[in-house]
Amino acid sequence: MGDITLIVGLLMAGTAVYMITHLILSVNQDQQALKWASEEEPVTSKSKFLEFSRPLVHKFCLGFAQRVKNPKYRKRAEKAIALGGLQRELNVDEFIGLQILWGGLFPLVLTVLNFTLELGYPTLAVIVTGFVGFYFPFLHAKNERNSRRISVVADLPFFIDLLALSTEAGLDFIGSIQRVVEKSENSVLAEELSQVLRDLKLGSTRADALKAMSARLDIPEVVSFVTVLIDADATGVSIASVLKQQSVQMRVERFTRAEKAGAKASQTILIPLMVFILPAVFIMVFGPVIIKFLTGGT
Repeated sequence: MGDITLIVGLLMAGTAVYMITHLILSVNQDQQALKWASEEEPVTSKSKFLEFSRPLVHKFCLGFAQRVKNPKYRKRAEKAIALGGLQRELNVDEFIGLQILWGGLFPLVLTVLNFTLELGYPTLAVIVTGFVGFYFPFLHAKNERNSRRISVVADLPFFIDLLALSTEAGLDFIGSIQRVVEKSENSVLAEELSQVLRDLKLGSTRADALKAMSARLDIPEVVSFVTVLIDADATGVSIASVLKQQSVQMRVERFTRAEKAGAKASQTILIPLMVFILPAVFIMVFGPVIIKFLTGGT
């Protein structure tokens, strides 16, 4: 009964803390509109955890994050944001603020629970949760990067086919990209090609815009594709023929990756087969024989 009362008390205390925090973080709508009028509004993140953390970061941690001036560290955070495709959701200061917030909040929460519920966790566990919270933004960015890589590798041959068909139909390369982007929805590669078009409108050369896309994605298939396009553009080779060759090559590479994945899966399945299935089969087959042998056949 005492434990139930303690848990209920903790829940009520947590609710009170949440209500007070929500009241503190509530901002006047006119001030909020004025704030977004002076800069581009960030896109709502797909991560609810990130959206919950953002106001806490702005209220308590952003000032500390802005004091981190180490250029190498900020460059590392900027690269993680770019590779994760989070440029429109986070900036470097918010990223570092998230590290400060959860690097301090995770061990604090565990310490409170450890003390109130007498969980008995050692001090080392509290320290480890602090490192986990501090590294959490990098884990989120890495997870987003992996998701983007899977999407891009799957869509790239299809997009190259569309670009090749469009150029053969008479459109130039930029017009082909525009057509493909218009026909594509909810695709990472389409978003990146849209960014290429925006960079071109802002005055970047075709080579620079494509190199920027290659750097944002940092995927070998995209890097190879961009390199071939830039070389073809520099030497005057027909873009349509280059795109057709790249499409064939991408499909061959995808088929090869599928074969390797299949071979790896067939080898991996041997582990549960040897550990779980074969022992059960041996028990079922030889178990009665062993029992009869031990009991003398009775």
